[in-house]
This record gives sequence, C-alpha cells and structure tokens, in this order.
Amino acid sequence: MINLHSHLEGRVRPSTAAELSGRGGWEEALQLDGPADLTVYLRKVASTYPLFGSFDALHRIAKEAVEDAAADGEHYLELRFGPSTHVREGFGLDDVIAAVCDGMAEGSRVSGMPSGAVVAILRSDPTELNEAVARAATRSAAVGFDLAGDELLYPELERYVDAFAIARASGLGLTCHAAEAGPASAALDAADLFGVTRIGHGAHIVDDPDVLARVADRGLVVEVCPSSNWFTGAIASVTDHPAPRFRDAGVPLVLGDDNPRQTGSLLSNERRILADDLGFDAAALAALDEVSIAASFMSDAGRVALRAR
Repeated sequence: MINLHSHLEGRVRPSTAAELSGRGGWEEALQLDGPADLTVYLRKVASTYPLFGSFDALHRIAKEAVEDAAADGEHYLELRFGPSTHVREGFGLDDVIAAVCDGMAEGSRVSGMPSGAVVAILRSDPTELNEAVARAATRSAAVGFDLAGDELLYPELERYVDAFAIARASGLGLTCHAAEAGPASAALDAADLFGVTRIGHGAHIVDDPDVLARVADRGLVVEVCPSSNWFTGAIASVTDHPAPRFRDAGVPLVLGDDNPRQTGSLLSNERRILADDLGFDAAALAALDEVSIAASFMSDAGRVALRAR
C-alpha cells in the first residue's frame, strides 16, 4: 500500500497529545462526529496546532506518524504539513521543516518503511509568507510541495504562482488541493498555473465532463481520499465517491487517508472501501499501485526498490 495524501496534523496519537498538552480527552477532541463541510473539518484538524511548538514535539509526532503508517501495512508514505502554523519565536520555518524531516527519517529507520515530506503553503497565509515557505522547502530534505487550506474561503489561485515557481525550480514534486470544495475547473487551473502533476482530492472534477476528459488526456493524477471527502461534504456518501468514474474515464489515481485521526480511517480501510464499496478489483488495485509508484515524489532509485518490494 502506498499513501500519497496524508497530513501530519491529522496523524497525532491521542496519547502523545495528552502527554504534550498535559490533559486528556484527546480521542474525542480529535475525532469528527460526522460529515459537515471543509471549514468545519479543517477547524477540527487545527485543534492539534498548539502541540507542534517545539523541535522535539514535531520530531516525535512525525516519527510516530511514519511508525503508525508502517504498522498499518503501508510500504511508502508521503506526509504533508503546513510549517507556517508551527512557527514560534526562536523556532522558524527551517527549524520546523527540519524537525519533521528528521522525525520522518528516524521513523523510516525504525520501521523500515520509506517516507517523504511534502511542504504545504496555506491558502489563508499572506503571499510573502507562502513564498518564504517555498524557499525554506528548497533548503530542506522535503520531496514535494503543496497548496492546502480552505478552498471554500480562499478559492483564487493566482497569488500562489510565485511560490510554486520557487518550488518547481528546485525540482520538488508538485501537487495541489483543488476541486475538493471548489469547481472542476480548479484542477486544470492548478495544473496550468503551477505545473502540478497531481491534484489532491479533486472530487468535483467529475461534475464537468469536459474537465474530466481533459484531466484524463493530460494524465493529471488525482489523489483520492474517500472517507475524507464524505466528512468534508464533497460527496453524499462514501459509496458515491467518484473514484469509479475517474477510473472509467482513464484518470490515473493514487490513494491517501488525508487526516485519519479525524476520520478514523487509515489507508488500509481506504483501500478496503475501494475494493468493497467502489468496485475496484485486483487488476484495478494493481494499476493504482503502479500509478502510485510512478507518481510518487521519491527518487528513481526509491521507485526501483519499491517495485521490488
């Protein structure tokens, strides 16, 4: 199993949260009660932000996230995070990114499962800050770059062009949350403006047959996360997820578990949903695995090793 869409902020162990915060009750605090919209969903994820204020805390949470993914049976994890939310006085962007990358590297050493960090800028942040995040990402061990945040409240994309140009020039892999809460056209806009090769969620791409066909023709990879899309209100139910329509249209797909602490669904369950609820047979799952290896932001040597595994 290959996980190409998962957020560090959505993988905090309740026991770790209790220890770092000095209070209990985190199981209920982190878990979503049911579907709502993207704004409510992200507010729940943001409840973890106070826990990330030091190198040791970030290092620990990142290490444990990799270990938990390996324990779920995953073979590779790309873990994305927004460093700007974790900056504190005397603990800047470079420090935040280094803590996560170092923690992930240790988690990979302990578990034997490779992983890669994806740095995300946020739609709600000022342009200058997002460009500073991009520059910090280029100085780090990160493998990818993303735009995340509330697409409902911040739908425009033009002001993030320069940040993506910085990341693209350094060779980072590029993805973007788009057409999750926004219209189908947002996916093509992200590809055209930023040069991304992957789209996070993209649930509304199927709303426009022309956009769907153009996404397929361009080989734009869609990162599907069925449970998350139900909790954000992007789909009416998990069984309504557009993954089968993407597959039938020839859109290359990869799988993620997004924020599994909030949804209660790790990648193993997301894969079960594809098989049991959305009609993905063994051949379709094998195709998804092959696309995942090819579309990952790992090195060529890493792809060879993962295929061998």
